[in-house]
Amino acid sequence: MDDGLLYFVLAGIAGGFVNGFAGTGTALFGLGFLLAVLEPADAVACIAFLSALSGLQGLWTVRRTIPRILPRIARFVLPALLGLPLGLWLLQFTNADILRLLVALLLMTYGGWFGFARTLPRLRTRMPRMDVLVGAASGVLGGLASLSGSLTAIWVPLQGWPKVETRAVLQTLNVSVLTLTSGTLFLSGGTTPAAWTALAVVLPVGVVSARFGIWLFHRLSDEVFSRTLILLCLAMGLGILLGTLVQGGAS
Repeated sequence: MDDGLLYFVLAGIAGGFVNGFAGTGTALFGLGFLLAVLEPADAVACIAFLSALSGLQGLWTVRRTIPRILPRIARFVLPALLGLPLGLWLLQFTNADILRLLVALLLMTYGGWFGFARTLPRLRTRMPRMDVLVGAASGVLGGLASLSGSLTAIWVPLQGWPKVETRAVLQTLNVSVLTLTSGTLFLSGGTTPAAWTALAVVLPVGVVSARFGIWLFHRLSDEVFSRTLILLCLAMGLGILLGTLVQGGAS
């Protein structure tokens, strides 16, 4: 198998599965494979499109939950959409690698500490204003460093919500932010024909792989899902750290 085709398949499998399971983490698990054979803009546009499309499958699985908790979802998604342009604007003034490393350390500390604890952390009181701040920060991070799901993946498991409600918040936020990201990159002419070639392989593989992730999601209890999501934060942090170090060494 051609190296490029192999990397496209691996990106689709890794990114699609984690999106189907958790509703976040597509770029952090699949982007590294694409960056090995594509230009950064092509890789980001491709993986963002995969995240948005496979995310629609995830949204369908929680479609009955979304109307019931729509005000809660709006507290995250609307600030995220407002924060996204700010993140894109700040990108020209910020060292994205340093930001990625800080977020990686945060994810690794949180995931490592609570992922192996006997009991999971839970907030005793609801903090809707913090939901808004986390949503806005997620949008900024999405535009600044393609990390829209990182802070939300930390904050949402602390609420003790059922897994379908957790999934509905994470999935809606990521689909919204990443649809705008991929659409902007493709429609602005910031990609090359190689991105379309990658999409032809990554999308079908990713969509099928997402089905397996969704299958696993339905078979886990709320407690096991929350713990797995926290451990996923640890994995995401390690992925960001390694990816940043590799890119820094290659530049």
